[in-house]
Amino acid sequence: MKMNRYTLAPVLALLAVPAGAAELSLDQISAYLNSFATAQGEFTQINDDGSISTGKIWLKRPGRARFEYNPPEAALVLAGQGAVAIFDPKSNTGPETYPLNQTPLSIVLRRDVDLAKSDMVMGKIYDGTATTVTAADPENAEYGNIQLVFTDNPVQLRQWVINDQAGGATTVVLGEMAFDEPVRNSLFDIRSQSDKVTKGR
Repeated sequence: MKMNRYTLAPVLALLAVPAGAAELSLDQISAYLNSFATAQGEFTQINDDGSISTGKIWLKRPGRARFEYNPPEAALVLAGQGAVAIFDPKSNTGPETYPLNQTPLSIVLRRDVDLAKSDMVMGKIYDGTATTVTAADPENAEYGNIQLVFTDNPVQLRQWVINDQAGGATTVVLGEMAFDEPVRNSLFDIRSQSDKVTKGR
């Protein structure tokens, strides 16, 4: 299964990290991720070829996410109903789909996040400014991995990088995020979006 370059990438963030941050434990990071049910904001994606894309992101735990790319890409990534679907307007074959539980995105979108007990967590390192958690599907490590970078005081997700199986990396800068505001369930309906695409052809 070759992962599309849009897969999971919009959840990434590349921001300047403050000096002197303390190392975070997996329990502290899990508590942060469990502290909100919804999140929404804007992102700027830096692709492996150096090109830049922008868009909006919505998360709703458990199990739902929406990443809308602005034109000219105009792509859409949805997580919901146990799957991740990538709608590429340049494709005539419908969305690419992957089981959500086989992607690192499932770690963030679980009802109760517990990184210390997750079999997808491959390691944790601290570089003096930030704590990086590396995650991958243990049964399909050849598909690449995701690196989540957090800083403390307060705990924040700063960077989330997708390293694909071909050696490429995709990074996204997140803008100001709003937490625990109402988010409609219809935003994450893969079947409804598929129907819209089919009718629009």
